[in-house]
Amino acid sequence: MTFHPVRLSANEQVAPSGAEHVWFNSADGTRLHGWFFGTDQKPERATIVYFHGNGGNISNVSWVGQWYAKRGFNVLLFDYRGYGASEGVVGSESGLYADGDAAVAFVVNEKRAHPRSIVLHGQSLGTAVVADVASRREVGAVILESGFSSASSVASNTLPWLPRWLHVLARNRFDSARRLASVRAPVLITHGDPDPVIPATEAQKLFAAASEPKQLLILREGGHNLFGTLGDQYLTQVERFILQALHPQTTPI
Repeated sequence: MTFHPVRLSANEQVAPSGAEHVWFNSADGTRLHGWFFGTDQKPERATIVYFHGNGGNISNVSWVGQWYAKRGFNVLLFDYRGYGASEGVVGSESGLYADGDAAVAFVVNEKRAHPRSIVLHGQSLGTAVVADVASRREVGAVILESGFSSASSVASNTLPWLPRWLHVLARNRFDSARRLASVRAPVLITHGDPDPVIPATEAQKLFAAASEPKQLLILREGGHNLFGTLGDQYLTQVERFILQALHPQTTPI
């Protein structure tokens, strides 16, 4: 139920316009693949590391990288182990967290991004990875889109017939709410209402757990994929948050 990886087809392995292929290793040596979009704007406003959800691969979100790059941001889209062109097999949350660490280390060490200029943007399952990585690393800002407070909380909604005492037997906990308490960067939590996959009440739980400064954005009729449903209307609000988080003394355009 948790992971639905899709490999990149031969046609999809061509990097989209404005992107370059990048490769880096996770802690256990698993080779990971990504696309890095470098903005033409100098200096760049920030570097976005985007963590996609539990299905598909980076080919489904290439336009996100292109949009951010047009707005003056460098962007790394990458696939977790077992997804896209990345090596390995996905199966545990610890593997995902290691892959998230490797992605941030790549933009710091290879692309010379300062930690305080890095924004971690996670969608759905990607929010769990972002919460973990941001709880242990210095970053400039965090965006959790269509996320959940824990695997147990989601199970209570999607599998109401499952006795709660069985939740402790789950292999993957994804306890994002607990990890958020350790995040010191500004946090934006966004969610559609209604969301047919993860209820908007999960966003409220995440918001309650997060430390200040934090913002909550509930978007009516946004669905589960706010990017795809609301387009520029949503992305402009995300952009405004990033600029406020990284440059609090200036007024975003």
